[in-house]
Amino acid sequence: MPPSNIGIKVPLTNGHCTTSVEKESCPKFLIIGAGARGHAYAHAVTESTTGIIAAVAEPISTKREAIGRKYIWQNNEPQKHQNFQGWQDFVEYEHQRRQSQEAGEVVPPGIDGVFICVLDEFHVEVILGLQELNLHIMCEKPLATSLDDCLRIYRSLQPPGTSPKRIFSIGHVLRYSPHNMLLRQLLLSDCAIGDIISIEHTEPIGWWHFSHSYVRGNWRQERTTAPSLLTKSCHDIDFLLWLLCSPPPNSSPHTPPHLPSHISSTGSLNYFKRANKPAQAGSATNCLSCPAERDCLYSAPKIYLEQHLAKGNTGWPVHIVVPEIEDLPPTAAETRLRDRLAEDYDGSTPAETVSKRPWFGRCVYESDNDVCDDQLVTITWDDDPLPSATPRSAKTASFHMTAFTEAQCVRRGRVYGTRGEISYDSQVIEVYTFASRTKKTYYPKQMGGGHGGGDAGL
Repeated sequence: MPPSNIGIKVPLTNGHCTTSVEKESCPKFLIIGAGARGHAYAHAVTESTTGIIAAVAEPISTKREAIGRKYIWQNNEPQKHQNFQGWQDFVEYEHQRRQSQEAGEVVPPGIDGVFICVLDEFHVEVILGLQELNLHIMCEKPLATSLDDCLRIYRSLQPPGTSPKRIFSIGHVLRYSPHNMLLRQLLLSDCAIGDIISIEHTEPIGWWHFSHSYVRGNWRQERTTAPSLLTKSCHDIDFLLWLLCSPPPNSSPHTPPHLPSHISSTGSLNYFKRANKPAQAGSATNCLSCPAERDCLYSAPKIYLEQHLAKGNTGWPVHIVVPEIEDLPPTAAETRLRDRLAEDYDGSTPAETVSKRPWFGRCVYESDNDVCDDQLVTITWDDDPLPSATPRSAKTASFHMTAFTEAQCVRRGRVYGTRGEISYDSQVIEVYTFASRTKKTYYPKQMGGGHGGGDAGL
């Protein structure tokens, strides 16, 4: 794990390109995958940088048009170079564009970089398909769903004996939030609590958020995506390794990482299974036909209709259920959402059909989910003396991923050191010093947006 440049504070310019000359020189990006993360990065690019979202590739027309109208062609008709049904169409177009340019023809400007925001299991094919175009790439986390695919990606981007010519990044945005950057500075640069002995870190996913994404949603099955620890909490594993493996900021570029000596993990699917289904629900498999729906915490009408749509929220998670909902009048929006929630499957539905899509009205106790809803990870490091450097001592990290929380993805934890301890909760950092017996509180700037400002920071 090489030293990170994350400690470099780059001001958010918000310097939108307005004139044709400015737009010609601004970096131009393609969004591949127009879901929630595609929208998040499009928003961050346009609000925090001089970059331009120049094109979108997405097979679902309503999703493609939504991001296109908002960030690319606005009220105009989309041009050929702005609108692609898939990444393969873009690759074919870009080859043709470059050939025409080499022949001296006038062509639209090319793309400088790509945000890959498709489902996790498709990252590898997109990256390999883009390889020959030699573009800058930001791939949403996780990089891939298997070690073999990670290695295939690495070898394709940097063959043995070569140096990278373009930026390749993974969307581990927790590194880029003001809160976490300050926490890392306090721990590694300022040594505010001396040597780190151990850290306890928790990701509270949120009770209904877990049901949305990991029981009913795209990430509910390990065989079709990956374990929930990878699809949800690779952010947190990366965060811990960034704090405890990577050399401190301003270290020599030749300083090796302090690698763990042992990793263990235990977890299970504790609750979201048929054994916990309320008896009064009977044989119902969908919330809209369930006699126990009004008393169920995980009622889909309660979550999507009452908790969100009725309060005016047509964004996440409602637009995940109905991507076009923001363009519908209120009555039509409610009708469309109810119709989508009523969709269900039974024993006659092909297994491939069931696994290919989410089922947001499905009973959480009757779904085909199998990923863990509670998991613990322990990572240990041995003493690691380095020549001509301060020895790095043994330490331990424990990580808890749990679905059953009020807080939603608001990470919290505590770090124990030889001279004090630090507690943090994504908003406030408290440092207690043993020698002075005093506590100092820090309030990092809250940037707004996803991941505590991490999306915009990246």
